[in-house]
Amino acid sequence: MPEVTSERRGAAAVLKYSNAPKGTMTASGAAMLLEAFQAAVADPSVRVIIVTGAEPGMFIRHYDVDELVTYGDALKKAPPVQAGQGGGAFGALVDLAASCPKPVIAAINGMCMGGGFEFTLACDIRIAARSAEPIGLPETRVGIFPGGGGTQRLPRVIGEAKALAFILEGMVVPAPQAFELGLVHALADDALEEALAWAERLAAKPAGGLAEAKRLVRSALDRPIAEGLAEERRAFAALVQNDPDAVAAMRGSLGRPIQEA
Repeated sequence: MPEVTSERRGAAAVLKYSNAPKGTMTASGAAMLLEAFQAAVADPSVRVIIVTGAEPGMFIRHYDVDELVTYGDALKKAPPVQAGQGGGAFGALVDLAASCPKPVIAAINGMCMGGGFEFTLACDIRIAARSAEPIGLPETRVGIFPGGGGTQRLPRVIGEAKALAFILEGMVVPAPQAFELGLVHALADDALEEALAWAERLAAKPAGGLAEAKRLVRSALDRPIAEGLAEERRAFAALVQNDPDAVAAMRGSLGRPIQEA
């Protein structure tokens, strides 16, 4: 039975997912994680959201294949215009991780494949334990392909050519190789502790600037650069005009280089 726990560590909400002994993501597990995630997004005192696995050596193994087979059977009875739309709770969870205004960190503490890895691709920062393996997208090995955002997000992370080979081969790799390929941002002996260190640094920055930076970077590859630059300029002007935290942070750094502020 899936279980999701939430705890506060400073300004960070740490969400832990468990579905022992299989470690898979399920529809009910996705709904539970989505509910906890929504609560963290809505809480103004939460500045950073961290998601990790509750079981040693297990982040999220992959999406439950038995449920996927059942889903396929159900779609045979659905009208063509409805089949595949929405993505259910898992689709909503992945979309929220990518779109919410708060930094989201995946602390990959162990096995992380398929839907589990696709979820991390929607997160802003991916930190993997050095011992974590396998990490990747093995879907083509069982006759399907990544359907939780992998075909769209992985090319944006490592480039089209590498992503295509990775997905077609159904590759999974240990954490050090994942780092070399650019799949994760950092390696650590303890992924959660490293994620908490990142969270502390991020939480020390004004929230408005982080939120706008995330929104603009996320949309950068989805529109012409001229449109993106115009939106960036409008958002920057609004921030420095109206955000008191940003103004205070800038005033506090007057006369000093930014790296010393």
